[in-house]
Amino acid sequence: MNKLVISTSSFDVDNNPHIQHLQNEGMHIAGNPYKRKLTEDETIELLGTETVGMIAGIEPLTERVFASAKKLKVISRCGSGLDSVDLAAAKRYGIAVLNTPEAPAQAVAELTMGLILAALRRICQIDRQLRAGEWPRTQGQLLAAQSVGIIGLGRVGRRVARLCQAFDAKVMAHDSYVSQSPQGIELVPLEKLLAESDIVSLHLTYDADTHHLLNGETFARMKPGAVIINTARGGLIDETALAEALTSGQLGAAALDVFEQEPYHGPLIKCDNAILTSHIGSLARESRLRMEIEAAENLWQGLIKAGLMRDG
Repeated sequence: MNKLVISTSSFDVDNNPHIQHLQNEGMHIAGNPYKRKLTEDETIELLGTETVGMIAGIEPLTERVFASAKKLKVISRCGSGLDSVDLAAAKRYGIAVLNTPEAPAQAVAELTMGLILAALRRICQIDRQLRAGEWPRTQGQLLAAQSVGIIGLGRVGRRVARLCQAFDAKVMAHDSYVSQSPQGIELVPLEKLLAESDIVSLHLTYDADTHHLLNGETFARMKPGAVIINTARGGLIDETALAEALTSGQLGAAALDVFEQEPYHGPLIKCDNAILTSHIGSLARESRLRMEIEAAENLWQGLIKAGLMRDG
């Protein structure tokens, strides 16, 4: 019996018509027993040698994984990012790699806006103080009075830019791959964006060129009291340097949904002016449902192209 693996930490198998179809066709479905991001060794163990296709999360899909999973032909990412997949190795092993870039975009953009507003109005800090018996009268800031710098004008970045404009914020952006900006958004060099933005929000992919894009040096060049938002990928920020900048007061606040190592246990946990969420960007019910259905459909179509399923 051919085996399919769903490695995401949560997936609604019972209400996914494409998965039900694959099961009816005799495919055995194996889930993630750990209910968290898998390590490389755990991924190898879960895939075994009989898996022909997988719906992947953000676990490392490396050449070592592909060499072990000898029958693997299709990887369908439940999400947009492919930085966890060694695409060159996948090509060498004849493995098709698919993703769902559109489905999670609105959910991530809305979480970004929630984090921006929470950071500006100190919502999380005030909540903690009130629960501790205090009645704080903390003064926050208006988004309408801020200059927002968007790094990366892809599906999520453009949505965040439009939402910020709806709040009457000034928006500038930097994207090396964009030559014409959306209406009302000024395209600027990265140095200008970092120097002039009150809020910097990251919406770009992670690779060797963007590793620790924001670090101790860049924090020092930013506006005192600036706010950092990262709902894109862990590794874009030097988290130790960020914790130091928050503690020293160079930065006013930060909100992160993604980290270099997840689950996160680093120094930002001790920073009262840091808002930390557990990689929940795509976990809005409507977006998650669409993403899971698209991922399963991609897997199904990939298996058909690989000759492992019949069409129809």
